[in-house]
Amino acid sequence: MTGLLLAYNLPPQVPLWMPVAGSIFAIAIGKQVFGGLGHNIFNPALAGRAFLMVSWPVYMTTWQNPRWQTDAVTTATPLALLKHNHMDLLQGTTYMDLFLGNRGGCIGEVCTVALLLGAAYLLIKKYISWHIPLTYIVSVAFLSWIFNGFNGFFTGDVLFFVMSGGLILGAFFMATDYVTSPLSARGKIIFGIGCGMLTFLIRRYSGYPEGVSYSILIMNAATPIIDRYTFPKWFGYVKK
Repeated sequence: MTGLLLAYNLPPQVPLWMPVAGSIFAIAIGKQVFGGLGHNIFNPALAGRAFLMVSWPVYMTTWQNPRWQTDAVTTATPLALLKHNHMDLLQGTTYMDLFLGNRGGCIGEVCTVALLLGAAYLLIKKYISWHIPLTYIVSVAFLSWIFNGFNGFFTGDVLFFVMSGGLILGAFFMATDYVTSPLSARGKIIFGIGCGMLTFLIRRYSGYPEGVSYSILIMNAATPIIDRYTFPKWFGYVKK
């Protein structure tokens, strides 16, 4: 599972040795160092991605143009184009392109419809709950609507900021990891809102166009504190 999720977070044209190196780091450092399965603090797949991003940033930020071309024509993600004010290159990108995956991005983040189908399966089977994904996505959407508009406050393009990056992938498949997310419903809501706020801040004010991975990793570190103050008392608990 860690290897699969790591692959989802990589550009499609990276050399084969990169996912191998990322997987070794994810398992050895991200998981085994902390005691193995069930004891890791950080999401191992995202830890592996962060390691690859720091070590080989050129490979991790080079994207293939997905418009059904046989040649590997490089392009940029919609968020990167927006970050660097290349609005002219975004003119031909529609909501349908973002929904179907006809844009640059990591392997597992581009096709929104496929991600939503997978998320629906996880929710129906009750492998995950709605608390983290909903609060995460709504937080990013709300803050982007208020502050990321070109015509003042409350003019941000909500659909663009929700579908153009790795938010859907992160919210449903990464932030909901059992080991690294809070246990209680209230804790999950706090976790989701925290991820949303950090994602918005990184996208808006940092030099990096996307902030999903780092926001989840930061909130992973806060999970023990969230659990401490939100986990419900046991029935019959007597305060000492």
